Amino acid sequence: MLAVVNPRAGGGRCGKHVDEALARLRDAGIPLEVARTDEPGHGKRLAREAYGRGVRRFVAVGGDGTAHEVVNGVFPAAEGGGTGGRVAIGFLPLGTGNSFLRDFTDQGLDHAVACLVEGRTRPCDAVKLVHGDGALYSINLVCLGFPADVAKVTNRCFKPLGAAGYVLGVLACLARLPRRVFPLRADGARDAERERCLFHTFSNSKFTGGKMMIAPQADTADGLVEHVRMGPIGRWALLRSFPKLFDGSYVEHPLASRRGLRRVDFDLAEPADVMIDGEVVEQVSCRSLEVLPAALDVYA
Repeated sequence: MLAVVNPRAGGGRCGKHVDEALARLRDAGIPLEVARTDEPGHGKRLAREAYGRGVRRFVAVGGDGTAHEVVNGVFPAAEGGGTGGRVAIGFLPLGTGNSFLRDFTDQGLDHAVACLVEGRTRPCDAVKLVHGDGALYSINLVCLGFPADVAKVTNRCFKPLGAAGYVLGVLACLARLPRRVFPLRADGARDAERERCLFHTFSNSKFTGGKMMIAPQADTADGLVEHVRMGPIGRWALLRSFPKLFDGSYVEHPLASRRGLRRVDFDLAEPADVMIDGEVVEQVSCRSLEVLPAALDVYA
C-alpha cells in the first residue's frame, strides 16, 4: 500500500501529525510504502508511477486535494477496471476540508484508520470531466460558477484557516456575485439549457468546503452525479440562505433545482474556472462530464 503524503495540507498540520497516523497503520500490521509530495501535482505523478508498477492500494494522506491527485494519478489507466485488479483508496484526513469522508462518518481520522486496518471497502463512482486538454477525474464534486470563485479566493487567501476560510471566501465573493450562463445538455438532450444562474454543481458526494452540504441527495455509489443548479439569486437572499448550506436545505429555495444525471455535454462559448474536489483549475474548455459507475473502491 502506497501512502501519498502532502506535508503542507491543512496549513502544515499534516506534516506535524503524519508520522503518528502512519504508525497506527504500521502497528496494526499494514505494510506501507510512503512517498511525500513537494509541489502541486507531485502526488499525481507518484500515484501514476506506482500504478504502473502494479500498486493498486493507496492512502491519500492530507485533504481532498491530495485524494484528487491520487485519483488522477491512477486514472485514466484504471478506467474500465484497468488491469491487475481494482484500485482501492483510503484516507488519512489531515487536510483542510476533508469533505469526502463526511458522507460516511463524523469521526474523521479514527474512522479512516479503522477502515484501513479492517480492510473495509465499498464501491465508489467516479466523475470524468473531458476538456480541451484531456480529462480530469473526481470522487467529490465538479463546480462551475460561484463555488469555483469562492474556492479560488479561499485557496489564495484563507486556506490556512480551515473550514472558516471557506466562509470568508463566500463573504469575499459576495461583492461581485456574477450570475452567468453555462449552456449544457443533460443526458443527451437535443437543446442546451441556457438559463442564467449563480452556479452548477455536479456532485458524487454530499459535502464540500468541510461541512457544507452542497448536494444532500448525492450517493457515491448510485451511478449518478447529483446536479444542483442555483438560479440568479440576489446577495441578501443568498446571505439568508447561507446557513442552510450546512444542512442541505438550501436546495428547497425556489431558485434551486436538483436531479440525478449520467452525462452532461457543455456548450460553453469560452473556457471557465472549474472547482474540482476543492481545487481550482483555471480556464478549462469543458466538453462533457460523465459518471463512471463503481470505478474504484474506497476505504470508508
